[in-house]
Amino acid sequence: MTAHLDVVFLDVGGVLYDEAPYRDAILRALREMGSTVSDAEYLAEYDRCRRAQDGSFRVRLGRRFLGPAADVDELTHRASAHWAYPAGSLHDDVPRCLDALTGRYRLGLIANQQSVVRHAIRRDGIEPSFEVWAISEDLGYDKPDPRLFRHALDAADAEPDRTVMCGDRLDYDVRPARAVGMRTVWVLRGEAPDDPTPEQLAEPDAAVDSLADLPAALEALT
Repeated sequence: MTAHLDVVFLDVGGVLYDEAPYRDAILRALREMGSTVSDAEYLAEYDRCRRAQDGSFRVRLGRRFLGPAADVDELTHRASAHWAYPAGSLHDDVPRCLDALTGRYRLGLIANQQSVVRHAIRRDGIEPSFEVWAISEDLGYDKPDPRLFRHALDAADAEPDRTVMCGDRLDYDVRPARAVGMRTVWVLRGEAPDDPTPEQLAEPDAAVDSLADLPAALEALT
């Protein structure tokens, strides 16, 4: 462990794994519920969600393509049946990054994920890297609920200012982590916008384009 930073928490979707399976699961669920949205219309609205960084993608997409009274719970249920990370969806930079961080920091996960995500993490050989798990379906509440972050801090027995949250969302990762006293790194892929504004980039303590840059970014925070 370093002198000033003990625990590094990472998100799963977008950060460790390609976000496309989740994005595509929502589209499939929308169509099952009667939407005739085209691929192009859907991707354009999904990109608007990424740029906004302000609230549930499922809510926005559901209301946009199913109407203001869209049953978001049903959309979530249907999407969950199609949401899984297939072999090959782990980002290529993950194993080397985890190797670089292991031994210098304790590692954990804070993620809005189904409990079965453990199967993909185990299949891809990265499960031993993570000491602390805060998975939303396991706990019964989702980010940005501060309880998910506090659970992770309690499980790690760590002071917030000696931890960092690394995620691809300002609204679900950076802002709630900062609110409980954690430091933050914004990972600019997955549900992050392609062209973040200067105001957005000013919110986290650091921002990285890939996990190849994360070890140096963490070192700069210590």
